[in-house]
Amino acid sequence: MNVTSHNPSSSSEDIFLQSKHNTLIISTFSLVNSDEKYMRRALELASLGAGHVAPNPMVGAVVVHNDVIVGEGYHEKYGEAHAEVNAINAVQDSEILRECTIYVSLEPCAHYGKTPPCADLIVEKKLKRVVIGCGDSFAQVDGKGIERLKSAGIEVKQFVLEEEARALNQHFFTVQEKKRPYVLLKWAESKNGRIDDFAGDKNSITWISRPEVQPYVHKLRSEHAAILVGKNTVESDNPSLNVRAVSGPNPMRIVLDSRCELTHDRTVLSDGKSTVVLNLLKSEELGNLRYVQIDAMTPASILNALNNLHIQSVMIEGGAATLQSFIDANLWDEAIQIVGQSTIQEGTNAPSIQGNLIDQQNLFGDIVNQFRP
Repeated sequence: MNVTSHNPSSSSEDIFLQSKHNTLIISTFSLVNSDEKYMRRALELASLGAGHVAPNPMVGAVVVHNDVIVGEGYHEKYGEAHAEVNAINAVQDSEILRECTIYVSLEPCAHYGKTPPCADLIVEKKLKRVVIGCGDSFAQVDGKGIERLKSAGIEVKQFVLEEEARALNQHFFTVQEKKRPYVLLKWAESKNGRIDDFAGDKNSITWISRPEVQPYVHKLRSEHAAILVGKNTVESDNPSLNVRAVSGPNPMRIVLDSRCELTHDRTVLSDGKSTVVLNLLKSEELGNLRYVQIDAMTPASILNALNNLHIQSVMIEGGAATLQSFIDANLWDEAIQIVGQSTIQEGTNAPSIQGNLIDQQNLFGDIVNQFRP
């Protein structure tokens, strides 16, 4: 990454970042606390790695000399150079590095993985100061990077904008700290609390949310590593469980089918794309299908299986019994409830959730409620 040097001496200034893919990114800084200002830029850069670096966290880095950004970078792709490496390599005059501060959204790594330790690189280049957004709870880091920097005599400031830094990598931190994937529950319900229509045509889907809301839902799908539904949802709705209404990666499809009873004419089993079927009977691979045997069809066993598959986050879309089981087990991190404007007289009751309503928005007449435990 190449960055034009600039001095934020005015109340606001445009910064022009030219990536190696020739994509121009424009950002505006205002004169706020310097450490927070540059850390916000590091977080902004980190977010550019979304969808490309998992299971690693998203990380951004900014190198500053005399209040001028002289290098920027972010972790662009899993297995490739980390943010600190890209930012340091972007500095045109390496002689000034010993006078520089590097802002990193996550504690620099201190172990050999697919790349060498970033903490060692910072020590080798003799940077004067390191400002860190939040710690890395991965066992092989978890304070060791900070300790390495301090032991080399480098000034370390921790943690600047810690809440924002942790929120950016909430999927990663859930896996490290809870030993399970991040769980998002999502469903649409009618105005009177139903999620389907018993009296409807079983060969067609009963649409509860407005079609204009679909891009919002598909964006959620693209932000998660996997999407999970139960057998009944596959039988009744025959969903594709992919991303169509927006541009983004498709999540891994997970189906719960305890007795392996689904017929192979269902889309998720027949379209040639990868699907994992969690069941009680067998573990085998049949073309695009991977059957994974688990010991019980409980939320804990399901999440343990997903963790073993190195899935960091899962979006659970149905049906009602599956969603309710995760709520009752208190194994969820976020819930999205979309309330449509129609009513359904006879149908399955929507999940019952007790949590903190942290956000509510109106999307084309539908009400979208966001809950946390």
